[in-house]
Amino acid sequence: MTTEVIRIVLADDHQLVRDSWKMLLENHPNLEVVGSCDINEDAVTLITELQPDILLIDINMASPLNGLGLAEAVIGQFDAKVVGLSVSNHPKFALRLMTLGGSGYLTKTSTLEEIYRGILEIHQGNTFISTEVKARMSEAERARF
Repeated sequence: MTTEVIRIVLADDHQLVRDSWKMLLENHPNLEVVGSCDINEDAVTLITELQPDILLIDINMASPLNGLGLAEAVIGQFDAKVVGLSVSNHPKFALRLMTLGGSGYLTKTSTLEEIYRGILEIHQGNTFISTEVKARMSEAERARF
């Protein structure tokens, strides 16, 4: 396991959710939440300033720039690996994010152990999709990841 600190920026449209995720993630000794933001145009500015290793984005949001829109705006523009985080375990969101160049997809109902494992795997250059989502994918879709 890595001893390197993985720098994370959280993007979610609810402050309480961002604060809760920060607390949960920082219980892992290798994870540090260096910033959090709503999904809007300011998110790109924050990502530019903080240069995180991982950008954890809530995918299903109703704000003007949704999570997939933010992912599309930043993938390829920064070194940060983009990871979707959603209440939805429907494969279509994971597949869309991965098609855009995302590195992973986790659900908000994933175990904390799986979330930690996913972030560590993604940081090491692998892709990771939660078991809950993979279970709903076709065999051909699972084989892509």
